[in-house]
Amino acid sequence: MSIVELGHTGFWVEDLAKMRDFYTRVLGLTVTDEDDELGIVFLSSRPEVEHHEFVLANGRTAPAGSLLTHQVSWRVDSLEAIVEYHQRFRAEGVQVQQEVTHGNAIGIYFFDPEGNRNEVYLRIDKDVRQPFRKSLNLDQDLEAILAEAERLLSDGGAAYQPVTTQPDPAR
Repeated sequence: MSIVELGHTGFWVEDLAKMRDFYTRVLGLTVTDEDDELGIVFLSSRPEVEHHEFVLANGRTAPAGSLLTHQVSWRVDSLEAIVEYHQRFRAEGVQVQQEVTHGNAIGIYFFDPEGNRNEVYLRIDKDVRQPFRKSLNLDQDLEAILAEAERLLSDGGAAYQPVTTQPDPAR
């Protein structure tokens, strides 16, 4: 017996409408079901395959700034999609924590409107010991991004560049 994949995860939220808007309009998830009376929304990135991968429900009781879920990571299928999210997050004023290469992935860590950390990432077919995280400049053309990510694998610097940026509780 073994687990084959994560089925879904979810957040307790304070403002369901605001969070629904963020995850549908900004991230592009599809609402597959919702119940206004119960205050719950089911979302999917691939509704034709999986009814829901993510759930939002009214009822968050933790004070702003509390560390709850470490992160939710959303895989994309191209570097172009990463750059599109980079541009979309900037246009939407989304708080970005760090844009990185993990050697085996390129990703953007960001916070939703209630301070939950998320990541959009592209898996790269490389075997790189983890943790490996170095900041990556996504304000370049695609070839330059890939070249920088490759250079960072062997630049001699520390393999892990942690960040301490926490979500802005005023959001």
